[in-house]
Amino acid sequence: MRNISLIGAISIGIGGMVGGGIFAVLGEAVSLAHGATAVAFFIAGIVAILTAYSYAKLSVKYQSEGGTVTFIDKAYGDNILSGSINLMLWLSYIVTISLYSTAFASYAGTFFSNMTPLLKHILISIAILVPAFINIVSSSFVEKSEMIIVITKVSLLILIIIVAMPYIDTSRLSSSNWESPISIVTAGMIIFVAYEGFELIANSAHEIKDPIKNLPKAFYSSVIIVIILYILISIVTVGNVSEHDLITAKDYALAIAAKPSLGQTGFIIVSIAALLSTFSAINATIYGNSRLGYNIAKDGKLPQQLLLKRREIPLMGVVYTTVFSLILANSINLNQIAIIGSAGFLLIFFIVNISAYKLSDTIDANRYILMLSSCLTFTALGILLIYTYESNPNAVIIFMGFIIISLLFELIYGRFVRKQFFKREY
Repeated sequence: MRNISLIGAISIGIGGMVGGGIFAVLGEAVSLAHGATAVAFFIAGIVAILTAYSYAKLSVKYQSEGGTVTFIDKAYGDNILSGSINLMLWLSYIVTISLYSTAFASYAGTFFSNMTPLLKHILISIAILVPAFINIVSSSFVEKSEMIIVITKVSLLILIIIVAMPYIDTSRLSSSNWESPISIVTAGMIIFVAYEGFELIANSAHEIKDPIKNLPKAFYSSVIIVIILYILISIVTVGNVSEHDLITAKDYALAIAAKPSLGQTGFIIVSIAALLSTFSAINATIYGNSRLGYNIAKDGKLPQQLLLKRREIPLMGVVYTTVFSLILANSINLNQIAIIGSAGFLLIFFIVNISAYKLSDTIDANRYILMLSSCLTFTALGILLIYTYESNPNAVIIFMGFIIISLLFELIYGRFVRKQFFKREY
């Protein structure tokens, strides 16, 4: 039944992007791009909107809740590439849960006088375990609450922008405070994970009214709105607070940015908004990833344990997602998680862009735009990995480990276990 309007579809895209990402990576962007933070967000936004073109064309043609998984399968069929990317997508959402939970802990820590390592791990774990419990007990709560939370957090961000504008010191934004072009681009790619989420519109394509007209509008509108929102947030953040203070408190930079205009009250309001936003993002991502795992497992590309349901809730999908998220979030720092998350989605979006190019005649898409989006996502991924390896080699090594695990899993499980599974089925 098609019951999602254009506004509803745009809300899905905005809600997916403006989750915990902006609260988590804003400080990272400032530490790398300095006065050019807004430029870094703009560069990342260009990559996002070009990829949105591929998603729009593919979604119109293949209206399925499988979304990204369906597109890759349509382009490449059942092979090592499609199987590996499906697992990589599932793992990438676990990385975003880890990112959001780490951001949750950073903002929650501002309410304590002494943020010890033990307390941080406890807060990270709470941020994952409570939403997981909600998903197991009442998944309908996730669906019903998400629209209210999206409106609340976007409204608060707009309020911060409006009240902070008069306090901007433009000298902090001048080109004399910009980093080198390569540092700005690298910053844009590290924070690219903040744009992850628009692809969720594709998972609802089969429920959107007048999809041929509304799907492209939903993709482009949501990404453009978020680009503008992020640029304005970057401007008021860098323009209102000294770079030293932002870098010192980079894990909760947005809360610091509200202080000049709203004082301690503003700091508290933003911190509460961040807690609400990151918590809801974790809630929604566990919800989505458990169902993604279920759908992939139905095709035999993940273990059959993920098919276990309780009251129509993919119980083991929630459990697996929760366990892996807890391990990852409590093992590596926020900067590493941001790099891994951005790299993961840049790789997936590159594959989707290539898939769209391969299917360009079928989906009636402009091959030159698809070629440009493919080249940009590939170049962006290369820049991110090459230029962050020197400063954070562990993050790059972990990301490469994810790729190797995905390939080995598909080679071993896909070629042996899945084949036996389908033989028994037929």
